[in-house]
Amino acid sequence: MARKRAAQGAGTIRKKTVTRNGKEYTYWEARVTVGRDPGTGKQIQQSFSGKTQKEVREKMQAAAVAVNDGTYIQPSKMTVGQWLDIWAKEYLGHAKPRTVDSYTSNIKNRIRPALASIKLTELRSHTVQKFINSLQGLSTSSIHIAYKVLHNALEQAVKLDYIPKNPADNCVLPKDKKKEIHPLDDAQLARMLEVAKGSDIENIIMVSLFAGLRISEIMGLTWDCIDQENSRIIIKKQLAGKPYIDKEIFATPKNGQMRTVKAAKTVMNVLKDQQIRQKKQQLAAGSHWNNELNLVFTTDTGGFFTQSRVSHRFKVITKEAGLTGFRFHDLRHTYAVNSIRAGDDIKTLQGNLGHASAAFTLDRYGHYTEQMKEDSANRMEGFIRTVLNL
Repeated sequence: MARKRAAQGAGTIRKKTVTRNGKEYTYWEARVTVGRDPGTGKQIQQSFSGKTQKEVREKMQAAAVAVNDGTYIQPSKMTVGQWLDIWAKEYLGHAKPRTVDSYTSNIKNRIRPALASIKLTELRSHTVQKFINSLQGLSTSSIHIAYKVLHNALEQAVKLDYIPKNPADNCVLPKDKKKEIHPLDDAQLARMLEVAKGSDIENIIMVSLFAGLRISEIMGLTWDCIDQENSRIIIKKQLAGKPYIDKEIFATPKNGQMRTVKAAKTVMNVLKDQQIRQKKQQLAAGSHWNNELNLVFTTDTGGFFTQSRVSHRFKVITKEAGLTGFRFHDLRHTYAVNSIRAGDDIKTLQGNLGHASAAFTLDRYGHYTEQMKEDSANRMEGFIRTVLNL
């Protein structure tokens, strides 16, 4: 009786144990039939290994689907360009539209022209470094983004056992220049608030200035995120910017994590005032009113404010106040600096601003902390001299 041949896409999983330096190590291995040698008819198999059965099962199933769809390419024959196409199609599904557009644009315009024809298994670190060096002339942030896209794609190839290690590891990147921040001083702040009084973005300015929210987060605030009883603002979404707002109204916060800001009493009073303003707007708009999104800040008819509209209105206000070179985002910087002046520690400030790490917050605002320490030492020196009659 002829032996039944395994179908393409069929696979097996088994647990294996190896001994190294006198110690036993256990791992899981999966093998998938990905085709047959046209000359001998023998099965061509691809193996995957991992620490858990679940991990290798997922790798095996992904390969099996590709085999059955006719899209499977043996890793030994796959080019960097082919892998980038697969990665962009299959592994960016949960990313924000803005991220997908940025990544696919970098693949098309920067990475593919330089590396597409190279076999994935033959890509080496010095080749990746040469590619990074060829991007000189672009902004530092643009180079870092292109590198991140390539590194992420190659890291996924490592996880799938297509390549043993990531050739983009340990590349030397140009140092990212710190963006100079421009917080408003007390006098500038007073002038700006005086001009903003009664304007359609007065309360928007106040929330950014005294709670540190990003413009997209303020625009995405809904009334269910305002906890008046406990003086809390819950940031769990942001309003998508153009042109992505046509695809999705809301997006997740910048770092993908919800946060809660314990707001000052003045900020909560501003939000109470906004609720009153909005009710007046609704009465004036009558049947034209439509705030089905339950937004905190709306136009006269209940629609959402765009970030560009707020930025434009802010520019008009600052110009009238005699201030030049300030952006709406500088209100957030002003909040951060004033928080440090008020005695907030970096970890608390990080949480309120929604930064990914305290290290990032310290890097951005640490010199203000040092200045506060210097000022404190000078005040103490003055006190000592007064006491000791020096």
